[in-house]
Amino acid sequence: MNITFLGATKTVTGSNFLVEGAGKKFLVDCGMFQGSTKDELKNAEPFLFDVNEIDFMLLTHAHIDHSGRIPKLYNEGYRKPIYATKATCDLCTIMLPDSGHIQEMEIEWKNRKRKREGKEALPPLYTAEEALKAMEVFKPVKYDEIIEIDPNIHVRFNDAGHMLGSSIIEVWINENGEEIKTVFTGDLGNNDIPLLSSPTMIERTDYLVMESTYGGRLHNRNEEKAQMFLKIVSETLENGGTVVIPSFAVGRTQEILYELNNLKENQDDEKFKKEYEKLMSAPVYVDSPLAISATEVFKENMDLFDEETQELIKRGDNPLEFPGLKFTRTADESKELNEKNEPSIIISASGMCEVGRIKHHLKHNLWNPNSTILFVGYQAPGTLGRKIVDGAKTVKIFGEEIAVNARIEYIEGYSGHADQEWLMNFIYSYAIKPKHIFLVHGEAEGQIILKNKILEVRRSKNEWFRNKILEDLNIPVTIPEYGETYELKEKVSMTNRVEGPNEKKFVRLEILERMRTLKEEIEDMEEIVKDGYLSEDRKEEDITELAERLKELENQIVKIVEKS
Repeated sequence: MNITFLGATKTVTGSNFLVEGAGKKFLVDCGMFQGSTKDELKNAEPFLFDVNEIDFMLLTHAHIDHSGRIPKLYNEGYRKPIYATKATCDLCTIMLPDSGHIQEMEIEWKNRKRKREGKEALPPLYTAEEALKAMEVFKPVKYDEIIEIDPNIHVRFNDAGHMLGSSIIEVWINENGEEIKTVFTGDLGNNDIPLLSSPTMIERTDYLVMESTYGGRLHNRNEEKAQMFLKIVSETLENGGTVVIPSFAVGRTQEILYELNNLKENQDDEKFKKEYEKLMSAPVYVDSPLAISATEVFKENMDLFDEETQELIKRGDNPLEFPGLKFTRTADESKELNEKNEPSIIISASGMCEVGRIKHHLKHNLWNPNSTILFVGYQAPGTLGRKIVDGAKTVKIFGEEIAVNARIEYIEGYSGHADQEWLMNFIYSYAIKPKHIFLVHGEAEGQIILKNKILEVRRSKNEWFRNKILEDLNIPVTIPEYGETYELKEKVSMTNRVEGPNEKKFVRLEILERMRTLKEEIEDMEEIVKDGYLSEDRKEEDITELAERLKELENQIVKIVEKS
């Protein structure tokens, strides 16, 4: 049995794995690359496999970084089944056409520029109509049922607790008289995500392909994030500002609505009551057609909600509805939000601020010191959201330079991804531990931290800790590179590595991105020097030392220019 890693390798997007076993070839996920120009270029590149040789596909969940290239797969002739939960199928019905619409809009903008340059127009990656056609090959399945794909291949979808319909997929393959089991986690949820059940704990597997988005970090626990959320929102509203929440349309938006509705359960003191009343007196706008449609899908699949939410529903308290909640469907209604002078909360997609209506809200609020931009989800490197979170002083939106004067906050606890603690707990839960773990869907730094965390257990001098907690874990861990193929035997080994056709072009783009980053950092350094070093009370020796360091930096830049 072989696995080839064709996405989500040392990055959090483009999830795509090719599995070969028992004479079959199948895919687990076929996601879109998002973030940097280098990553996004991979979306239009040819697949590194023959589409006609793929026998079936397993889809862990509907998020575009896991499903977004399915219409491209379909356009290239794929007509075999795509197995996914019913809720995932329902969400893909709205999310993939929405993605297709974005592809059409973006290529239209690029083609206007190409036309002025005398170049031929390019087609979109796929259209909204093509995305809708791709839905004909989706096959809905239920959680917890073992499905026979082939006499030698069986699969089971388990609740991953990441978003509605998300799955941990168990795959059993009988080959050469031996059964091999592999678990693909997809994206693992936190154990305390509102609305959703906790991730299913799996008893045994031979091999584990596990996400590692927050492998190097811990989240705020639920009680803390609710208090933080209320404090940030109430203070902003008190100042007459707007709270803009860039939110992933599917998952985070519905969880925030749940949180806003559920805060009333915790009214213990007068201060809390005052803050809550301030929040509830302000309108809450969900400004994303996709989020509105997704909320309807959530309402149609309430049987997947956790026990606490089911109890709320039985009492007649719909966690996705409350006074003051307004949905803006049209572009005109969206524009009107930025013309209102009232303190309000605007929840808008996209979550990483790359496309959609959120960019208009940022343009109208980033410059305002009374407003707050509240991030509640992961921000991939290279995205506008990441630049703002990382402290950019100015950002470009629609070609205009916008000063970042607003209050910037980031509550990690709202992420739909398990943090380091829960990733480790997922490994601990195995009664029979995996023989080998592959870490995917994470940034390299966090993956190394998580890998070391797993390995440090077997190096522990505390014999009780090793034996009692992990029964001497001793699990090898691999962080695969893009295009690497691994043969799953008793001793896992890499057997091949393929490069995409544009690897050299990607390196050139990476250099240009580094140049842009360097330019931004030099601009930031200029502000720091002005404020911190050139004041009258600064010691002369500090200024002299800085001048020497700047001269050294200047010489290094000159050397690079002279060699180029």
